[in-house]
Amino acid sequence: MRRRVRWSSVLVVAVVAVSSAACSGGGGGVDVSVRGEFGTLPDVSFPDGAPADSFAARTLVAGNGAAARKGDLVVADYVGYRWNGDGRTLLASSYAAGRPGAFPTGRLVPGLTRALVGARPGSRVVARIPPEDGFGAGGDPKHRVGADDTLVYVLDVRAVYSSTAGPHGAAQAPLSEPGLPSVRDAGSGRAPVVKVPRTAPPKSLRVRTLVRGDGAEVREGQLLALHYAGLLWRDGKVFDSSWAAGQPSAVMIGTGQVVRGWDRGLVGQRVGSRVLLVVPPSLGYGSKGLARFGIKGDDTLVFVVDLLGAH
Repeated sequence: MRRRVRWSSVLVVAVVAVSSAACSGGGGGVDVSVRGEFGTLPDVSFPDGAPADSFAARTLVAGNGAAARKGDLVVADYVGYRWNGDGRTLLASSYAAGRPGAFPTGRLVPGLTRALVGARPGSRVVARIPPEDGFGAGGDPKHRVGADDTLVYVLDVRAVYSSTAGPHGAAQAPLSEPGLPSVRDAGSGRAPVVKVPRTAPPKSLRVRTLVRGDGAEVREGQLLALHYAGLLWRDGKVFDSSWAAGQPSAVMIGTGQVVRGWDRGLVGQRVGSRVLLVVPPSLGYGSKGLARFGIKGDDTLVFVVDLLGAH
């Protein structure tokens, strides 16, 4: 679970792509020219003058696999610009950092969701997003977007994760360890059923792999796509859940952006795994807790996490 990182921090840095094909030529109705290899920083050329005032998107490289639907999580490399009568300005690029962005369709500015819905892994998409499909008349000063600014994105889609995505690998023997919660699978797209014992919680971190994934090991600094549920040990109540939200989530792992129990317990697990974490306060939210989730300073937390992908 992330500390206080919110989706609003990525609303303007959307992106989509995945493929080794070269992409060159104009953006069709998007009025920009995009050149370069898929997965590498694109060379984007803008015409003189102000942009058209309509939404436009075009797939420059066609991908494979299931197309993104509204409500899916898209992981993509991206570059984004603002464009107005005075020219264009680079807003953000994932290529410089060497890691993709995560984009929860349906929770982005409308034009970004429109551009991503229908995109397949391996696609390169270019989109022109006018203010009414972006941040509207107020713009977004935090992201340096004015009221009259059009947004332009080139998106290299790496992966698409649906709300029903789940673990894949070898199920381990059912957990029957005294003093630890039991976990029962509830079927595709549904949160597992977790029963917390009415005993004192363990004082140290407990990590148990319920499904051993068949993917690569998770490394520090990767972006994880995941489903998760968090419960309070003291009463067994769920305080946060991506399943309840209806959409997978994404976090940076091993970099201090999530609670330390996640950093310690998830690095080294394999993609496709389902993992049980019992996190003491010292590796969770500490003595201050987290009031907006009802977490007290002495609360031990229980998490079940499905590792859907690592990028």
